[in-house]
Amino acid sequence: MRFSLVLATVGRTDELKRFLASLDTQRHPDFELIVADQNPDSRLTPILKPYNNRFTILHLHSPVSLSKARNVGLQHITGDVVAFPDDDCRYPPGLFERIMQAFSQHPSAAGVTGCTVNARNEMSEDARFDKTEGFVSLPNVWRRANGNSIFFWRDIVAAIGDFDETLGLGPGVQWEGGEDIDYTVRAIKAGFRIYYSPDICVLHQSAATGNWSKMSKRAYRYGAGIGRVWRKHNFPLWLVGYQLLRPLGGSLLSVMVGHLPKARYHWDAFRGRLRGWRSGLEAGSRSGWHEPGR
Repeated sequence: MRFSLVLATVGRTDELKRFLASLDTQRHPDFELIVADQNPDSRLTPILKPYNNRFTILHLHSPVSLSKARNVGLQHITGDVVAFPDDDCRYPPGLFERIMQAFSQHPSAAGVTGCTVNARNEMSEDARFDKTEGFVSLPNVWRRANGNSIFFWRDIVAAIGDFDETLGLGPGVQWEGGEDIDYTVRAIKAGFRIYYSPDICVLHQSAATGNWSKMSKRAYRYGAGIGRVWRKHNFPLWLVGYQLLRPLGGSLLSVMVGHLPKARYHWDAFRGRLRGWRSGLEAGSRSGWHEPGR
């Protein structure tokens, strides 16, 4: 099984060095790294050079946009399984073997997903991941999909197509989050079965952890992208209402205990999600609202 890793990067060098070092520890040798470089200069050349003889690297250049960069990389994949690591994540040793084992145990799965953990091996602060395994469905996709830990057969990627370039980080992009959820939702609505396992973990430490002001700004921007995905795929009102009430409730509880910075964080997440959902984007058709067999 050959892996194609499509990595979009801009402005990060030390983080990319750590990711490359984590790839160098992988026992499974058959993978390629496709770097979609959004930097205006050649800063990545000396960083990538030491690894050119260690594993296959294709160094490309792309516009400054996460989704556009990934789409540039997708044009060059040659592997059987495609993944989309961030430039500030790390792959733990043996990750590829765990992916292959998951595909072997679930032959009907067209893709597998996992969670992200921090350096203490605790689930990411950025999302609430399921602690139980099972197939991904539209209602639970928010707890079972993350861009760093999506591994899809190449045939799925060919069928789904490009990432939505109106979603994801980038200058002039209004909806800064949700591109990975959108991609997974499109796979599910196309009839593909995706399996989630919390044992498949990618290391990813949130840079904003503890900085409530920075986290608030991020929560608003990313929340708007999430709300946009709700509108795009015509998610039902019960799910939208539940996802809106969570940060609203968190804000009220934080006010009650006197943690005003945290209350602002939850409030901004609520405002962002509401704005994205009310965006008026033409809704997609509703389909597949059921839980696949576990």
